[in-house]
Amino acid sequence: MFSQIPSRLRLSAAAVAALGSAVALTVPVGAAQAAPTTIPEPSAASAAQAGSTASAASTSAARSARAAVPAAWAAGTRAYLVITAPGDTTAIRTAVANNGGTVFASYDAIGVVVAHSASASFAPTMRGVTGVQQVGATRTSDVPADAYNPALPSNPSQSAAPATEPVRSDMTQIKADQAWAISTGSPSVKVGILDTGVDDQHQDLAPNFNAADSVSCAYGKADTRAGAWRDVDTHGTHVAGTVAAAKNGKGAIGVAPGVKISSVRIAEPGSTLFFAENTICGLVWAGDHGFKVTNNSYYTDPWQFNCPNNVDQAAILEGVGRAQKYAEGKGSLQVAAAGNANYDLANKTTDTSSPNDSTPVTRTITNDCLDIPAELPGVVTVAANGTNGSSKASFSNFGRDVIEVSAPGESVYSTVPGGKYSSLSGTSMAAPHVAGVAALLASANPGDTPADIRTKLGVQATDLACPSDSRCTGTTANNSFFGEGRVDALKAVGGTTPPPGKYFENLTDVAIADNTTVESPLTVSGVTGNAPATLKVGVDIKHTYIGDLKVDLVAPDGTVYTVHNRTGSGTDNIVQTFTVNASAEVANGVWKLRVNDNANQDTGRIDAWNLTF
Repeated sequence: MFSQIPSRLRLSAAAVAALGSAVALTVPVGAAQAAPTTIPEPSAASAAQAGSTASAASTSAARSARAAVPAAWAAGTRAYLVITAPGDTTAIRTAVANNGGTVFASYDAIGVVVAHSASASFAPTMRGVTGVQQVGATRTSDVPADAYNPALPSNPSQSAAPATEPVRSDMTQIKADQAWAISTGSPSVKVGILDTGVDDQHQDLAPNFNAADSVSCAYGKADTRAGAWRDVDTHGTHVAGTVAAAKNGKGAIGVAPGVKISSVRIAEPGSTLFFAENTICGLVWAGDHGFKVTNNSYYTDPWQFNCPNNVDQAAILEGVGRAQKYAEGKGSLQVAAAGNANYDLANKTTDTSSPNDSTPVTRTITNDCLDIPAELPGVVTVAANGTNGSSKASFSNFGRDVIEVSAPGESVYSTVPGGKYSSLSGTSMAAPHVAGVAALLASANPGDTPADIRTKLGVQATDLACPSDSRCTGTTANNSFFGEGRVDALKAVGGTTPPPGKYFENLTDVAIADNTTVESPLTVSGVTGNAPATLKVGVDIKHTYIGDLKVDLVAPDGTVYTVHNRTGSGTDNIVQTFTVNASAEVANGVWKLRVNDNANQDTGRIDAWNLTF
């Protein structure tokens, strides 16, 4: 039987129960961890209002999100997807108005019109209109009145930043902590968080937040008002932190702390449901706004599985499928959580949790019925590992040739609204680890297509053998519990073996003024003998003209090793790992990174640096 664990938001059941108290915690991870929980994945969320601040040059966006102002809300109003050929939908939009409906939004590029109607005859009548391919209701409940005049989410007051940034087992398991010595990701890579929203004011998210490409897609239409993207729950903010919380020595750190994140809120307030029109809006937005990766830790409400033999669900499958294909065609890879019902997605039999916006019923299903977006072609479907990193989390869905990769999903520590932190569990928590690794791959390989990144995620993954569990089928290289294995952030940034020896880092910013010399010290202890001939010096210097700079490593005895000497001209920033033969130096002692600015006008700072022995 299908578990009764809620799975819209792909959090574990325990996480759901613990969330109310956990979000108030700002203590270190050990004290903040909740029991493993499988919170349901959120359903597909809202698209931003038409007439947004999108660039006038974005003609595809302009054509894709035509919207008409609907009539005032009335009880009994339902939402429908009207599917037609991609292109000009003028005739279909006219037919909607002529047959008892109003056009709420229209995505011409994929041939999807979002219509509202209170008429029971609307759908059957529209199915007879020339040019209409499919019509399907997206919910079994009324469209909320809020859809016609959406309230902005609250902007929570922020707690004081914690003084430490805990070392976390989830980052160690996927080797993210080793990857950061090579790369933290490129700020030119944008990751979309399609979820309940994101608290952009959080001290660990604000440095990497991209407001210009953030939006609300609740109700299926883009709302670009400032703050419309904010969290109406806590889920999206937690997911965002796992992807790209800043590497700043406080709170949490994301897998790819150098990339940018944008919030695409697709959850509706109150219900936190993610209906099909919301998902469509979010995916089209992702394609039109250049997101290299999106994270989708939800399923599309109200149906846990959409079956092609149901006229409404068939339209949902078609509409959301077209939106995913559109986003992928624009260069966006979708990463999605597999779900938290401990259910075999390759052997579907029963669904007892749908529809979740009214009264669920028990129904027989087959493998033709899909959990979307997780099971759509081209999407990376992610299972959750347990706390040891090599087991299946008890709640995680599985399935031969359905699961592609796995990632940590139990007791994951990350950001929640109001400057706070919490530990949550679920495939919702596993997926953003994979989205972060995908962002590192996109940073290292800017020309890669979504298919290229998807392939590399699997090829580079660490193989995990099946446990003694008859449900796990396949080989160590690819099986129903872990797919191709646990993702590897170190390989994503070009690392082939873990850096040898101990690792030391200084995260304190040091300003670099014009024509000055500054130093950042780093105390090394506990290392036997001399430094190696391959001492790794990781440098993260933010400066707008690196040709001004000379950068030296100064050994404890004062010996100077130059790693950068006024090259690069007007290039911005030195984010690089250098190799220094320091075998003549005693390892223990105070090492220094010395930076000399040799010209006027351009300034910067030492953001961080590290040594790996």
